[in-house]
Parts: sequence; structure tokens; C-alpha cells
Amino acid sequence: MSEQVTKDDLRQFSQLIISEIRSEHKKEEEFTPDWLKSRVVKKLLNISAASLQSLRVTGKVRCRKILGSYYYSKTDLTNLFKD
Repeated sequence: MSEQVTKDDLRQFSQLIISEIRSEHKKEEEFTPDWLKSRVVKKLLNISAASLQSLRVTGKVRCRKILGSYYYSKTDLTNLFKD
């Protein structure tokens, strides 16, 4: 019942792990977030922090505050300019 692991077994196992990591990495690259940080929103819209705060305070754009950073709804931002 004692099976020995060979170098070839280890190579095959490492190749399997590497291929799984690469496939997961590709999935992460394809991921587009639904919530954007303030810095990204300001850069995309070319607006100041005060303008972004005004959008947030007036309720035109939904946001969430997580660990001191504001995240803005991507759908709200796109709908903002559809009108």
C-alpha cells in the first residue's frame, strides 16, 4: 500500500497547478467591477472631488463607503449621461 511519488508525478502535478492558476488569472482580468473607486470615477468623468461629492449628496449616484473609501455604482454613472 506504499506508493512512491516520482519526479514525473511532481512535474505533472505542478503543470496542473500552473494551468489552473493561469485560467483563474484570466477570469480575473475579464472581471469588470460594478462599483468604482472615487479616484477612478474622477478620472473617467474628468471631474473634481467636489463635483463627485455633489453627485453623491444629491443622490444622483449611489455609493457605498467601505473602510473610508467611497465606491460608486457603475450603472448609475452610465445612466447619469443617458438623459
